[in-house]
Amino acid sequence: MTVRPENEHQARLLALLRDDGPRSRAELGDLVHMSRSKVAVELDRLTELGLIENAGLAASRGGRRSGIVCLATSLRFVGIDIGATSLGVAVTDGELRVLGHVSEPCDVRQGPEVVLGLALSLIDGLRDRGLMPAVHGVGLGMPGPVSFREGVPVVPPIMPGWDRYPVREVLGRELGCPVQVDNDVNIMAVGEQHAGSARSVDDFLFVKIGTGIGCGIVVDGGVYRGASGSAGDIGHIRVAESGPTCACGNVGCLEAFFGGTALVRDATAAARSGASAQLAARLVEAGELRVADIAAAASAGDVAAIRLVRTGGRRVGQVLATLVSFFNPGLIVLGGSVSGLLGHALLAEIRSVVYRQSLPLATGNLPIVLSELHDTAGIIGATRFISDHVFSAP
Repeated sequence: MTVRPENEHQARLLALLRDDGPRSRAELGDLVHMSRSKVAVELDRLTELGLIENAGLAASRGGRRSGIVCLATSLRFVGIDIGATSLGVAVTDGELRVLGHVSEPCDVRQGPEVVLGLALSLIDGLRDRGLMPAVHGVGLGMPGPVSFREGVPVVPPIMPGWDRYPVREVLGRELGCPVQVDNDVNIMAVGEQHAGSARSVDDFLFVKIGTGIGCGIVVDGGVYRGASGSAGDIGHIRVAESGPTCACGNVGCLEAFFGGTALVRDATAAARSGASAQLAARLVEAGELRVADIAAAASAGDVAAIRLVRTGGRRVGQVLATLVSFFNPGLIVLGGSVSGLLGHALLAEIRSVVYRQSLPLATGNLPIVLSELHDTAGIIGATRFISDHVFSAP
């Protein structure tokens, strides 16, 4: 069983050491506004618990030199990022530095036993490389609605067989440590907040455009999940009275018009109709199209591919313009595989719509940017997520 801090003072000290690195005992006392004797008591107890260790002596501040402490070098957190078509696993130290990261193609529709079995196999592989003497906690994100309190997915549209599967319980039993489970977009938002563009922003939106579309909402520095955990599911906002049927069963959802699945569908139709010679040639060559093919065609000036990107960007921008007027965020970060591949062409279209349609007071100082973390946002967010849990007082 993972050892955790015993009180709020110890929790604050651990968070400081995680976020700022090794500190002298004197510095920590100044930062948490505690007497030197009180800090010494709490740090000694954390040492006894195996959560921190000594790391030499600090420079003199006049008088006796203060000892430097750091998080225990044996601390290990695991992040698992389950996507619709891929699975990533990483191990970090206590300061959330990535020590090893592996990923494999994986179809989430294969079901929880197969997908979680692969995750455990990848964790075993990292352990075999000597990267984790023990696992102190696991954070996991998945592409569907999650009951955060129970640690289970709830009727996820693209995940047959996963409904109410006890993910947290199963992984906790297999690995013998605390496990936290959340929607992948919330996890990615936490990653951006910890190490990405949102490090100094308390109120922002993280928009993931991948196979589908979702939004992580951060309010006053914390993820907002709503009453039941479904906040931010913007892919299922209705943007048209008619149109393609969405994976959720409704008609006219944003995700049914744009996102990886919809983009490939429309590009394939353009290739077969003769609207795009470049996409048609690629379809013949590979047998199927991918988002990377559409991005390459758009970059090469293919009119049909450019039209698909612009049309999708406008639809996303229209939804975000409404959210900006409602929520007034300080930042919007675009992430996910489709955003990463389409890059600035998609970003420019979304910016244009949001800045044009939202009120000037809401957009006057609103950056809209691409994620700096790319495909590591979920991994970093998952380990930050579980470390917050492990480093919190009971």
